[in-house]
Amino acid sequence: MAALKKTLIAAAVAAVAAFFGHAFLKIQRLSLASREMPVKHLKCRYLPYIDYGAEDITILKDGLAFLSTGLHDYLGLPAFSNEPGKMYVLDLLHPKPTPVELQIKGELDLSSFNPHGISVYTDEADDSIYLFVVNHPQQKSQVEIFRFVGEDTLVHLKTVAHPLLISLNDIVAVGPEHFYATNDRYFSSALHLLTVILSMPWCNIVYYSPEEVREAAGGIQSGNGINISPDKRYIYVSDILDHEVDVFERLDGEQLVYIKSVPVGTLCDNIEVDHMTGDVWLGCHPDATKLSNFDPKDPPGSEIIKIKNIVSDQPVVTLEYGDDGHELMGSTVAAPYEGKLLIGTIFHKALYCTLK
Repeated sequence: MAALKKTLIAAAVAAVAAFFGHAFLKIQRLSLASREMPVKHLKCRYLPYIDYGAEDITILKDGLAFLSTGLHDYLGLPAFSNEPGKMYVLDLLHPKPTPVELQIKGELDLSSFNPHGISVYTDEADDSIYLFVVNHPQQKSQVEIFRFVGEDTLVHLKTVAHPLLISLNDIVAVGPEHFYATNDRYFSSALHLLTVILSMPWCNIVYYSPEEVREAAGGIQSGNGINISPDKRYIYVSDILDHEVDVFERLDGEQLVYIKSVPVGTLCDNIEVDHMTGDVWLGCHPDATKLSNFDPKDPPGSEIIKIKNIVSDQPVVTLEYGDDGHELMGSTVAAPYEGKLLIGTIFHKALYCTLK
């Protein structure tokens, strides 16, 4: 009996050791640990006033760019300021584009403002501009809807919270109060790590309107960036842990049908789409372990990927910018505009680059 007990204990210890060994290797593989960072620089300068990250950036057709800055207390990622987040606007048609802090009016609690993914919707009926912002006050997930007025003011219109909006990452607006949003985890607790280790694709895309809130698509390992094609027909989602971009077709009734996945070979964050060419631009993390184990002597790098003809049978994936972290740490977004490129980060600076 004693021998059997010892055997069972030994077997249990071996099983636990094997599980943790598997888990460690799985996390290393998903994080692309120790991956060699390709280096490719552009002609760039740092944007002034952006010292603690510009996690997401989006640009209107007229060259007006919006930036969300100051994300902190999010998934254990590094942050060098606990000050409330801010929103900026930048005019790319100006000879010397400079970020201008947006003044926020309304009943929003600015002391806990913690902006993440953003999207802009222009109402063609009256040219009103609506800015949608994922916000994490006290580590919650909700969406703030603003109207952009004047040259530097956001008027807060509405806060959206819902049980399906579990752990919001990014958003794409499709109406004045309508959007698709990604959840980057199924559990907000330590159980999230278990879903990753066991490869449970339980994350999803949620469609929201004032009349209806529902899951639009599921089967995603970890939903991150989301955006829409210029013709509004396709929705693109970065499945960051699967190292690919998923393509969905948008049907009547706001239904999403999965079409394909495009491997990108890196951990891609936010998605921006060139309004002229339809090219998909991604801010990516070449090695996620360097983000979670931040070491200023060996900083996390930055990688910008472009996908041409993403819906075709032969999409073309190219490296447009790469750095080992000594120029730019932790890139999250790359927003192109007529030969210019804005690159944002989680907690570092932001770059204004020339493509041609």
